[in-house]
Amino acid sequence: MFLEVKKADYIKDYKLRLEFNEGTIMLVDLEHDLNGKVFEPLKNKEYFKDFTLKYNTIEWENGADFAPEYLFNIGVKL
Repeated sequence: MFLEVKKADYIKDYKLRLEFNEGTIMLVDLEHDLNGKVFEPLKNKEYFKDFTLKYNTIEWENGADFAPEYLFNIGVKL
């Protein structure tokens, strides 16, 4: 089974609540993962909050995204 983000909610700061297609719900904190040019705009919390679900993961307007497997691996199960 391919891992997919099915639902994502902004919590606070750089934290997201993610629901995956296999049923797991995780809390993901991306504060220390916003490295590199494409992630620089996400350090602005207002910009960070404005993501969409695209191609089975979260994505921002500038094209920044994280693989669902990476998000699953750094998350804390709720």
